[in-house]
Amino acid sequence: MPTYYGIRIELHPQVYEPAEDTFLLAENLAVREGDLALDVGTGTGLIALLMARKARFVLGVDINPLAVELANQNAQLNGVKNVEFRLSDLFERVEGKFDVVTFNAPYLPGEPEEPIDLALVGGETGREVLDRFIREVPKHLKPGGTVQIVQSSITGVEETLKMLDEVGLVGKVVAKRHVFFEDIVLINAVMPRGRA
Repeated sequence: MPTYYGIRIELHPQVYEPAEDTFLLAENLAVREGDLALDVGTGTGLIALLMARKARFVLGVDINPLAVELANQNAQLNGVKNVEFRLSDLFERVEGKFDVVTFNAPYLPGEPEEPIDLALVGGETGREVLDRFIREVPKHLKPGGTVQIVQSSITGVEETLKMLDEVGLVGKVVAKRHVFFEDIVLINAVMPRGRA
């Protein structure tokens, strides 16, 4: 069983396995002591479990029921209690506002055919899921809160920054990693205080 950053993780062939994009986010988490955190598209639950080390409470959501089941198993396996995993299409079953929201966005163009595809395929242009996330995330961010988005350069980093600006968030690229034919980019966007 693989261990990442001191957390043991069970894997499943139909759930996205932690990879370069996951590690880029894991190594740059913006979570602080006592935060309320939300991990959208939680997959194996690794990011949520890492955030739980500092956060007061972490909610992890995924559209793939197999991922939710697996993330729950991984929480039990590591004895992490301050986390909850639930089935949700992005924010569909999420209430309240958070200090930190993380999202490793699917970015391949196309339509998902099996559960694993939900982690990778982002709709016809590859941006549909990401665009919907950006439109909805401000409602779930506290003033001064941070959203962290991991995406591929294939799906247009400038487009993401522009869209974040349009919804009132201040975004910038904080880390990137070159993998094969693309850059994997981490964008942090902050909800200005006095907004929301």
